[in-house]
Amino acid sequence: MPKKYIEKILKARVYDVARETPLEEARGLSERLKNRVLIKREDLQPVFSFKLRGAYNKMVNLSEEELQRGVIAASAGNHAQGVALSAKKMGVSATIVMPKTTPEIKVQSVRKYGAKAVLVGDTYDEAYQHAMGLAEKKKLTVVHPYDDPEVIAGQGTIAMEILRQHSGKIDAVFIPVGGGGLIAGMASYLKYLYPEIRVVGVEPDDAPTLHTALEKKRRVILKEVGIFADGVAVKQIGKETFRLCRQLVDEVVLVSSDEICAAIKDIFDDTRSIAEPAGALSIAGLKKYVEQNQREGETLVAVDSGANINFDRLRHVAERAELGERKEAVLAVTIPERPGSFKKFCRLLGKRQITEFNYRFADRERAHIFVGLQVCGGEERAQLVGRLTDKGYPVEDLSDNETAKVHVRYMVGGHQQGVENELLYRFRFPERPGALLKFLTHLGRNWNISLFHYRNHGADYGRVLCGIQVPETERKALQQFLDKLGYHYQEETDNPVYKLFLS
Repeated sequence: MPKKYIEKILKARVYDVARETPLEEARGLSERLKNRVLIKREDLQPVFSFKLRGAYNKMVNLSEEELQRGVIAASAGNHAQGVALSAKKMGVSATIVMPKTTPEIKVQSVRKYGAKAVLVGDTYDEAYQHAMGLAEKKKLTVVHPYDDPEVIAGQGTIAMEILRQHSGKIDAVFIPVGGGGLIAGMASYLKYLYPEIRVVGVEPDDAPTLHTALEKKRRVILKEVGIFADGVAVKQIGKETFRLCRQLVDEVVLVSSDEICAAIKDIFDDTRSIAEPAGALSIAGLKKYVEQNQREGETLVAVDSGANINFDRLRHVAERAELGERKEAVLAVTIPERPGSFKKFCRLLGKRQITEFNYRFADRERAHIFVGLQVCGGEERAQLVGRLTDKGYPVEDLSDNETAKVHVRYMVGGHQQGVENELLYRFRFPERPGALLKFLTHLGRNWNISLFHYRNHGADYGRVLCGIQVPETERKALQQFLDKLGYHYQEETDNPVYKLFLS
């Protein structure tokens, strides 16, 4: 057992710049999972990440001569901010090398603290190689983001706080893994005092650095890593961190990007805070661990390691969270091409919330619909598919189809031959359960719908783009019907985008 780290952790100087963050119960998640879930809020640090601890502890242990040369670090963003803030406090010059893919919010934060930011490559590993070249050329002192005893000890203070803040039994602690500094430091402290506590690492399934190393029983360099969870996008676990993890980590759970998005939503629901993807890893892993092992009545701790996320990335998170939670089923359904088919199909769906409804006329016999529906999980999704199949509808479940979720859902439509007398309208109606069915029931009585696009964006109004086949002699009747319908509408038949891409 690495006793030397216990002394280092106890002596670590982190509170000159870091704060002791709260350990909060996630009440909603606890109730849902039937376990007590506690979240260690490292997103509340001054730089919105735990990395400040290790960076400062390393720098205060440098000699005066090392500091005077100036420091350099390679980072995917959070360590960069920790080094930059520490350098500012200590009056030291700092150069930070980051991948070009680093979220802008992290780059701006580094510059705000007065450090020089250099953007190189697409991954942490490319940035690291460039930083090492600069360090040798300019004789700068390297502050490694994870593979350093002082950095590891600084991160280990989080475990020290958890055990001080919660005096009762802890069954398992879930820790995000990139280079391994956080889990190595925390595991050293946890296992020394309470070896029965299960230490679980969590990694994205497209960056399984520690998982692969433990499986192969040696450090490996991954050919490539996903960068959605940029804070842990590392191709190889650290040498010292792996030595510790081999002794101390009980298991590693891998999670998908959709599961990370769902975890970001879970954290928001319970804390009203927004975690970055790497910050939500531990919650995603905790949920998967509970599901796979059927755990109940336990006390589980997850480290929310950071909140440095670009605002525009939230669009993707919101879009994928329901899929990650398996609360949205995405289906391709074929229905007969005749008046009333939409209404009949929607009635079969019952009172389920429709999240998306896309359709474009294909031929005179069949209509292919791309539809999203809220469900309670994989079991209900399977029941829904079975019910539609029993009613004679050909169904393709696309809920796990990456091409469908990322691309095709936005591409359904296009030019069609044989669509006569088509008029295009935009509609807006109050967004409430059953609103879409009501809309279709009214609209589909007299005319054929040849194009339909609806997406529930969580707003107070539903918005529909609809193509209706109306002979010239019936257009006055349509106008009267729309006026009586009571929904806000606007004709878009002359819109150039319709003529270019849809008509």
